[in-house]
Amino acid sequence: MERIYIGMGSNLAEPAAQLRSALQALASLPDSRFVGVSAFYQSDSLLPGQPRYTNAVAALDSQLTPLDLLDALQAIETDQGRERLERWGPRTLDLDILLYGDRLIDEPRLKVPHYHMHARAFVLYPLAELAPADLRLADGRLLQDLLAACPFAGLERLPPI
Repeated sequence: MERIYIGMGSNLAEPAAQLRSALQALASLPDSRFVGVSAFYQSDSLLPGQPRYTNAVAALDSQLTPLDLLDALQAIETDQGRERLERWGPRTLDLDILLYGDRLIDEPRLKVPHYHMHARAFVLYPLAELAPADLRLADGRLLQDLLAACPFAGLERLPPI
């Protein structure tokens, strides 16, 4: 089993409910064990004119291969109404593999560590709630260094529901 961190986001169709439903689906993945989830956060969309996002990070221990997990995550997105109409467009659910154990993955369909996570407070701060304080990404970067370079500004930590 390898520890995997999954970024979660939604800005359509009751985003917090979308994340809770996704957590149930993650907990039922084969050859996997749900470990936990961060608090939920709200953040502005990266593109103007879209509703705010609700984000979180989930942790799993899994024996699924990276691409099998990616397929499972995309099936969960589709089951929850995700339509891929435009890049970075609004979505009911977005599930991204952020870290997959200590693996560096560079496949056409999957890059791990996630290629934009270093610049996204809505990923780093929830991740820091779950990950060990001294977490070193497979590419050598320390989570604490990424946090120090990425201000919390614009994030709102939501109260537990």
